[in-house]
Amino acid sequence: RMGVCGSCGANIDGEPKLTCASFLHDFKGRTITVEPIANFPVIKDLVVDMEDFMEKLVKIKPWIIREKETPPEQGEYKQSAKELERYSQFSSCINCMLCYAACPIYGLNEKFLGPAATALAYRYIEDSRDQGKEVRFPIVHEMEGAWECTLVGECSVVCPKGVDPMLAIQKTKILGATNAIKSLLMPRGGR
Repeated sequence: RMGVCGSCGANIDGEPKLTCASFLHDFKGRTITVEPIANFPVIKDLVVDMEDFMEKLVKIKPWIIREKETPPEQGEYKQSAKELERYSQFSSCINCMLCYAACPIYGLNEKFLGPAATALAYRYIEDSRDQGKEVRFPIVHEMEGAWECTLVGECSVVCPKGVDPMLAIQKTKILGATNAIKSLLMPRGGR
């Protein structure tokens, strides 16, 4: 098993990759350059400081928020397959930070919320069991949130799990724009 923990991200020949999923036979006959992932302060060797990334994850509250908890004896928060499908692919993120290493916007502005955090926020915004949309929306739509992204798409290209952070960012922007228009044109935001 490999590619499950996300802790071995590195730049291999200039590309962000998981070292556990990179095989020497793929580089046969040539010199390989292995460096720490880009856009993060280096602590030592290939170890980077993840504090900024971890703060961003906590900021978006990556857990199900409920206004009122249902006691276990009343059952679980059930969900249809169609409801799960709305966010399923964004749940596969392993927090390897390769998307941040590939993101030119994060490279220029470390205040940018970034691809993984925005995709994870979108995952919970779309979860029918979650009631924290009003908490997360201001975070993903602040100055350095989703709107900072210029949709280069490198985050989606390098993801070893096939998560498409660029799509989540785009969908977050669409939701934000739709909500803004509703709040301007309809009483009480169209609720």
